[in-house]
Amino acid sequence: MGTQREQGDGRWGNPRLIAGRYRLDARLGRGGMGVVWRATDRLLRRQVAVKELLLDETLSADEVRQQRDRTLREARAVAQLSHPHIIVVHDVVEHDERPFIVMELIDGCSLAERISRDGPLDAPEAARIGIALLSALRTAHAAGVLHRDLKPANVLLEPATGRVVLTDFGIARLTGAPTLTESGTFVGSPEYTAPERMTGARTGPESDLWSLGALLCASLSGESPFRRDSLGGIVHAVIADDIRPPVEAEPLLPVVRGLLERDPDQRLDAERAERMLRDFLDMGRLPPQAVAYRRRRVLVGALLVAATAGAGASAAALLMNGEGGTPRPDVSAPAGYRVVEEPAGFSLAVPAGFTRRAQGLYVSSGETFRLSVRISEPEPGGPLDAMRRAHAKGPDTHAGYRDGRVIATTHHGHPAARREFTWNAGGLAKSTYELWWQEDGRLYEVQVSAPVGEVRLGRAYFDVALDTFMRA
Repeated sequence: MGTQREQGDGRWGNPRLIAGRYRLDARLGRGGMGVVWRATDRLLRRQVAVKELLLDETLSADEVRQQRDRTLREARAVAQLSHPHIIVVHDVVEHDERPFIVMELIDGCSLAERISRDGPLDAPEAARIGIALLSALRTAHAAGVLHRDLKPANVLLEPATGRVVLTDFGIARLTGAPTLTESGTFVGSPEYTAPERMTGARTGPESDLWSLGALLCASLSGESPFRRDSLGGIVHAVIADDIRPPVEAEPLLPVVRGLLERDPDQRLDAERAERMLRDFLDMGRLPPQAVAYRRRRVLVGALLVAATAGAGASAAALLMNGEGGTPRPDVSAPAGYRVVEEPAGFSLAVPAGFTRRAQGLYVSSGETFRLSVRISEPEPGGPLDAMRRAHAKGPDTHAGYRDGRVIATTHHGHPAARREFTWNAGGLAKSTYELWWQEDGRLYEVQVSAPVGEVRLGRAYFDVALDTFMRA
């Protein structure tokens, strides 16, 4: 196709020059939505990549409009993002009534090509790529942009710099924009599509994180854990089969299992997944305190009902309720912890050696570590504004308050905010981690303080507390 157009096509005029500025030099690749060309920007005299939308001559005028809208939406979604691991969009032009997206040219190959050529990655390299993609997704999600097609073919690697670049937001959706997905279908790659998207139940940032979990498995083993011989087999594997990460994923298993949690509200969030992968690179392993996420069998039943409507209510009910009644999530303490129940109506796992000092307050011997939980009425503006106010008052409430930062996030689908800071307690420098979230009309606060020299252990205590926290 590229050769034919280079030789001339009467519909194009000059087949190698787009919008009087971009000269198409060579075809780099082809995807579901278009062809990517290596091109020359004759005005700025630089090499760029140009994505051309392919039009099917059998499409109706309305379908052609949808394709054009999708491409323009991709450009607008990505152009507003600025991040070292997200492809840079330089320009959007139209030529011969076709849109073209002009992007930076990455001198490298896709992750899919690298796996095909060199075989699966080792765990440190997979973790490095995962960290880069999580950082990119956090920026995109904060801007209201969903990728919706995260897979190895859409991750570019630049060998000279080691840079990882997320590209092809071809089906990304700006929050609030109308979907272009036709009824009864979904857009994306089934082996990397989250179960809630597969069934049409919902689509959110959590869906991109599921895709990342499948991508990590593919990076480590060579293929997605949901690969099957047919589309029907893939759908069943995603929404119903036991999820069996490959043995090669063992070093990163808590991260992979957390990302491949079928309940999007229980799925590992981007911030925590990134932190766990960084811990792995720092220590060569994940800390023993890393725990698997709770799973709710009821969601699997609900997904099956959505995917196999009309297949029989009794079977669906059995899947949802087991032998009768909807099960509550199981809570168990990892080794070295114990589950405590508070009169205020919650339970969580605390280190076995911690002593209860007051309601929701547990301390280590010598009180060098402190773990506290507080429940209060919601504050104006939600947890993020409340935490920002606390941050502003930090120097007044904590001696030597410094290195404070507040991050907007979510906790099990609820609005949340996270703060980290350093301060002085009786001459000892301490680091504090806390998460505030709003749920069912209440504000929940979980906080752990640890000596600066033992931040990894303090962070592990914090992670376990959050993972095991359960309201009565």
